[in-house]
Amino acid sequence: MSLSIRNQIPGTVTSVTPGEVMATVKVRLDGGQDITAAITLEAVKELGLAEGSAVRALVKSTEISLATAAVKGLSIRNQLPGTVSDIATGGAMASVKVTIPGGELTSAITKDAVTDLGLTTGSSVVALIKSTEVSLAAV
Repeated sequence: MSLSIRNQIPGTVTSVTPGEVMATVKVRLDGGQDITAAITLEAVKELGLAEGSAVRALVKSTEISLATAAVKGLSIRNQLPGTVSDIATGGAMASVKVTIPGGELTSAITKDAVTDLGLTTGSSVVALIKSTEVSLAAV
């Protein structure tokens, strides 16, 4: 199956915390970072997810925000540090590629945000991803 989701990062499930309807799944990415996905309990069961399961974390580029440093006092669980490797701008939007240990992420943000943050190739950034925006695929 081919997907339009650009960000597909391999990792291994480190824990599953089930609730009545939803579960949080912690994943250690191949680059060593930890991320959390909030998915339905039904999906956990259908995918057979358990500690040690190989997965791909999937995140749409429009769901990745960028900051110039780690942010405290924020409910967003996933903050992945990286370096801007490429910026492509259009009339209103920009596609920013961020190199992280073990891979690359693409973030779609406004052209104004690129300017306001002073982003250039080589800039240090932190990719911010809500756990509810992380999907998992079993591999």
